[in-house]
Amino acid sequence: MSDTKPITYADAGVSIDAGNALVRAIAPVAAATRRPGADVSLGGFGAFFDLRAAGYTDPVLVACTDGVGTKVKLAAEAGNVRGVGIDLVAMSVNDLIVQGAEPLFFLDYFATGKLDPTMGADIVAGIAEGCRQAGCALIGGETAEMPGVYAAGDFDLAGFAVGAVERGQHLKRDAVKPGQVLLGLASSGVHSNGFSLVRRIMAAEGLSVASPAPFDPACTLGDALLTPTRIYVASLLPLIRAGHIKALAHITGGGLTENVPRVLPDGVAARIDAGTWSLPPVFAWARDAARLPPQELVRTLNCGIGMVVVVAADEATAVAEALHAAGETVYRIGTLEEGLPELAECRVSGAAGVWGYADAWDAAHAG
Repeated sequence: MSDTKPITYADAGVSIDAGNALVRAIAPVAAATRRPGADVSLGGFGAFFDLRAAGYTDPVLVACTDGVGTKVKLAAEAGNVRGVGIDLVAMSVNDLIVQGAEPLFFLDYFATGKLDPTMGADIVAGIAEGCRQAGCALIGGETAEMPGVYAAGDFDLAGFAVGAVERGQHLKRDAVKPGQVLLGLASSGVHSNGFSLVRRIMAAEGLSVASPAPFDPACTLGDALLTPTRIYVASLLPLIRAGHIKALAHITGGGLTENVPRVLPDGVAARIDAGTWSLPPVFAWARDAARLPPQELVRTLNCGIGMVVVVAADEATAVAEALHAAGETVYRIGTLEEGLPELAECRVSGAAGVWGYADAWDAAHAG
């Protein structure tokens, strides 16, 4: 090692100038997410949020965190990264709304091997768009350039959302009863779960993000798979506040069969009829290419339903109409019934044995 030439941070692979350029580039898009309670200004050591200015009198805070998973690999390969910024927000704010909480503010963590300010700005622009859709403020975040941990061009994302609900007004399991109706809100695609399986299928089939989509040759596989996760906050929050929704289940990892029971009390079973909606082509492709049995299909991928809404039977039609008017595609997918006393469970049947597989599966799993 030379005694005359200093070794700088840039020589080690980290550019402070690139980080500063990114902060300057994203400041306007973050400022565009201002909402009551948040005066967005990046660059400080922390951000304040005024709950009283947001309209709350006795709030309880609700917080959650999530990522985008290996969908980021496809985004990097396709050079189409803005959508995963929306995904990042969606994964957390959709979890907040199932508690009955309004998303208030969001923070992001962006890590990469070598910082490209243009790519970083595009990701944050997507995050800001997701925040706009959810009605929350992007109040800060962290950008980490970590050569040796991530290869050049690779990146990862994590998001952190905080919401609020007035004390005693959150959605509670004790409001969930047999006889209530399940409405399914359509997903926009694969969303952000199951991409390790999707990428394995692509490798086995010799497909890349530039390949024509086997289920839609009019677009590339990358464009089809990178459709951003749908954000359900704006359509659901007014109905929650009006008392028309008993419970919500965000359909993420674990699919229908594992996420719906999370909001059911013991002794209540959800019976979902897969014949009430058509399996979208992207999921039929994944099913056939991977030869997935039905129970694996419905616990790995969302199968076209991104959110399940539990409502009273006598309000189901009115709630479905209100959700449709708010822009959702709504299916009446099932009901709640009495189940085993010590268990909350979800049974999916119909559609010729869950879209073409194993006609006898429901009978084998109904006990």
